[in-house]
Amino acid sequence: MKSRKATHPGSEVGITLNFSWVESATNSGADRMAAQWADGYSNRWFLDPVYGRYYPADMVAAFTAGGLMPNGLDFVQPGDMEVIATNTDFLGVNYYTREVVKAESADKPLPTPARELATLDRTEMDWEVYPNGLYKLLCRLYFDYDIPKLYITENGCSYSDGPGTDGKIHDVRRTEYLRSHFLAAHRAMLAGVPLAGYFVWSLMDNFEWAKGYTQRFGMVYVDYATQQRTPKDSARWYQQFLQQQKKKA
Repeated sequence: MKSRKATHPGSEVGITLNFSWVESATNSGADRMAAQWADGYSNRWFLDPVYGRYYPADMVAAFTAGGLMPNGLDFVQPGDMEVIATNTDFLGVNYYTREVVKAESADKPLPTPARELATLDRTEMDWEVYPNGLYKLLCRLYFDYDIPKLYITENGCSYSDGPGTDGKIHDVRRTEYLRSHFLAAHRAMLAGVPLAGYFVWSLMDNFEWAKGYTQRFGMVYVDYATQQRTPKDSARWYQQFLQQQKKKA
């Protein structure tokens, strides 16, 4: 980072991490511990070292006891943590959904999905649509970690809406997903979160990791056989939204 900023003084250097907002199924001690571990696994294990808090002690203990790290943190070399905690200009946030978890049993607080309590609409990735999780996550990141600047680097949804008889793609669910998450991000800004940018995932339908071409996240429909690109209704709505914000600025 230091060499990059030396050669490009006006540049910003940061890191992007994937997050889920974690909630416990109930207020029982076991479920709350399960949620703490799920949060440690998905979020704190990566956040804490980057912001100078070392690896979270509860997760080190859990991983060591569970045999995942039989020798604890013996792989950490002198100076590693100082390098990991090098100051950054921003944190990029990838957010899609929340995790509702419960304990495997009363005396075994290993987190397991509480599917029966995650009752909101779901995308075709089978991810719950929970915009309030984005608001809570942004506030938690800023107020708990004092991060100077945040960007939402990925946020979006997969729906397979294709061309109708009129040749247009009426992806109403994607438009609503984006609208509700924009509102959540704006609420966080009103609360004081220094959110500097937002990037929709994604511009076009594309190859989606292990899901291949079976999931469509794009605001632009791609006919994979012909490579023809067709803007969906969500793209037109997003264009109008940005134009309205420009007029207000």
